[in-house]
Amino acid sequence: MASERVQFTNDEGETLAAILDMPEGVETRACALFAHCFTCSKDLRAARAISGALADEGIAVLRFDFTGLGESEGEFSESNFSSNVSDIVAAAGFLAEQQSGPSILIGHSLGGAAVLRAAERLDSVKAVATIGAPADPGHVTHLLSSSEQEIEESGEAEVTLAGRSFRFKKQFLDDLRDGSIEGCVRGLDRALMIFHSPVDEIVPIENAATLFKLARHPRSFVSLDDANHLLTNTRDAEYVGRVLAAWADRYVK
Repeated sequence: MASERVQFTNDEGETLAAILDMPEGVETRACALFAHCFTCSKDLRAARAISGALADEGIAVLRFDFTGLGESEGEFSESNFSSNVSDIVAAAGFLAEQQSGPSILIGHSLGGAAVLRAAERLDSVKAVATIGAPADPGHVTHLLSSSEQEIEESGEAEVTLAGRSFRFKKQFLDDLRDGSIEGCVRGLDRALMIFHSPVDEIVPIENAATLFKLARHPRSFVSLDDANHLLTNTRDAEYVGRVLAAWADRYVK
């Protein structure tokens, strides 16, 4: 694939960093937008591997850093689930200007919940895929449980996740609790593919079952067997990309 570093602005006028992965040697038959996992970035190994597998199958992919993460501008402490959804919509607008509007939305973990919410705002989208996604964005609060009381009482707190420090404000928790996606999933009139590992240690497999039951057909589920939440084994991520490309071919022309 051929990768190009690009930038676009979000609703707040902040510059968000992105990478556009284009197919090489094959015709580009569709465009996809990839939303990364909670506190991750576009450069996560799994994101690169999935994007590469899709590019090999003729699907261009735009992967970007949410506000305040990776190389994107903005303060992470001022972001929340709602701003993530807005960032996805802004990224889709940029992709439409560069290539065409995304026909496929892909979201990893909390990014999966965000693409389910964003899909209803994007007419170009024909298919949505989630990877290890929670059925309720509020599930993320369990990662902050040790500091949740401090955040509630003081209004904010410094939290260490995977060896990195992040500042969370009460508005982040409030937005997650108000961010139910049940209605979005029930009303989703696009094809849905749910990828989930039965041994996911961060987002239990029960979340996939809930999403599947809520969704209407066409809906599909693929088990990722012994993969971990972050798909650190590149073979798992490449498998997701290949299966996703074959599945999406039925819905994307």
